[in-house]
Amino acid sequence: MAAAGRSWVRFVLGGLVGLAVFAALLVGVGLYLSKQKMQRTVEVPVQPVALRDDAASIERGKYLFNSRGCVDCHGKQGTGALFLDDGKGLRIGGPNLTTGANSVVAAYQPVDWVRSIRHGVSPTGRALLIMPSEDYNRFTDDDLASLVAYIRSLPAASGQGAIVELPLPLRVLYGFGVIPDAAARIDHRVPPQQPVPEGVTVAHGEYVANMCLGCHGVGFAGGRVPGGPPDWPPAANLTPGEGSVMGRYPTAESMIAMFRSGKRPDGSEVQVMPFGSLGAMSETDLRALHLYLKGLPAKPHG
Repeated sequence: MAAAGRSWVRFVLGGLVGLAVFAALLVGVGLYLSKQKMQRTVEVPVQPVALRDDAASIERGKYLFNSRGCVDCHGKQGTGALFLDDGKGLRIGGPNLTTGANSVVAAYQPVDWVRSIRHGVSPTGRALLIMPSEDYNRFTDDDLASLVAYIRSLPAASGQGAIVELPLPLRVLYGFGVIPDAAARIDHRVPPQQPVPEGVTVAHGEYVANMCLGCHGVGFAGGRVPGGPPDWPPAANLTPGEGSVMGRYPTAESMIAMFRSGKRPDGSEVQVMPFGSLGAMSETDLRALHLYLKGLPAKPHG
C-alpha cells in the first residue's frame, strides 16, 4: 500500500508539473502571437476625405466629438484622458489629439484621418489596439469630415500619449484572438454609408445605432463586450423579446431619461456605458434610435 501510495503521489505530481509546463508554453505562445499581431501591417482600401474648416462642419464635428464617445477617451479639450485603470495592471488612456506636445495627429494627412477613425489603423499600418473604429466605420463622409474639422480646430495644448498597459492574461487572450482589435472586427471593404435625412425615422435611427455596435454586437443582442475587462458586465440585449432590456424603456422619453441620468427607471445605475458623451446626444438622435431599436427582430441575449 505504501508503494502504491508513493506511486500515486508521483503520478499526481508529474501531472501537475506537466500542466504547469503546458500552461507556460501556452502563455509563451500567446505572448509571441500578441506581439506579432501588434506589429502586423493591416492593408486597408482608404479613400481620403477632403479636409474642411467651415463653421457648420466644425459645429457638427463638435457635437459628434462630445456625443459619440471621443470625449470619454480623449478628454473635453482633446488632450487625452486615462479612462480605464482597474488597479490590477490594466490601464488605458486616449492620446492627445491637438497639435501640442505628445500629439498623435500633428503630421496627419487626409488619408490618415480616414485610416485611423474609420478603419482602426495607424498611418504606419499598425492596428490601433484600443480605438473603437467599429463604431465609426459607418460614418458618412460628411460626418467624418466634420469630426476631423472640429479636432483640427482644437487649440494646441500639451497632453499625454496613448496609454495601453495590458496585464499578462489579456495579452495572451489577445494573442490567441479571444480579444480582437477593431481592425480585425471591421469589414474594410464596405463603402462609407450614404447620408440619410436627420429626423425621428427608422433610417436615421439605424445610422445612429452604429455607435452601439462595438459593445452590443452587429445584431444588437449584447453579450460579452469584446476587449472589455473580465469584470465588466455583459452588454444588454437591445432587441425586443425575452431577455431584452427594451421592456424597461417602452417610450422614447424613458430611454432619453436613462441616457441623461445614467440610471434605469428603478434608480439603479447602468454600468460601463459612457454617459459622459451619451448624455450629450440630441433628442432627435435618441428618439430615432429608440424607434429603430423597438423595430428590430427579437434575438436571444448574446
